[in-house]
Amino acid sequence: MDESAKRRRAIGRAAIAIVALAGVVATAAAASGAPCDSPAFRQFDFWLGDWDAYDVADSTKAVGRGQVTKMLGGCALRESYRQNDGLEGESYSLWDASRGMWHQSWVTNRGGLLLLDGHLERGRMVLTAQEKKSDGTSSLLRGTWWVEGREVREKAERSIDGGKTWTPVFDMVFRPHGKG
Repeated sequence: MDESAKRRRAIGRAAIAIVALAGVVATAAAASGAPCDSPAFRQFDFWLGDWDAYDVADSTKAVGRGQVTKMLGGCALRESYRQNDGLEGESYSLWDASRGMWHQSWVTNRGGLLLLDGHLERGRMVLTAQEKKSDGTSSLLRGTWWVEGREVREKAERSIDGGKTWTPVFDMVFRPHGKG
């Protein structure tokens, strides 16, 4: 047998071993349940939907629209948001089992990035991020989401004193799209 044939045969045996190993891994995963089956992964599911966004101060006119969907086999939520003033953003939220907390990464078409972490507290999802500004100052931004009837509220607050006091940034209500 020439060297080329020996290499093909060795590659074939390696491929068979990899396929067999993948089968063992898949069988073990199936036996232990899906990786994101625990109730913690469902805590933010109340936010799933196709939403029209309204400022609570004037809840008669929609200011934007957002869709929140499950992704990656139910292991994460993806938000796609467009505001009427041109702001667009996407977030990816997941239960980080290794840290025992929720994480959200929010990015915008204006170069914004927020990395928020937190927990479900008394029926409200509370996530907080450290904001750093170009002038070297920093603040905390806290987002809170909760259910009110068939709607979801989202309120953002900022603290410049390490969380001792908070000032409002925005207060929105999400209503099912077309039901405004």
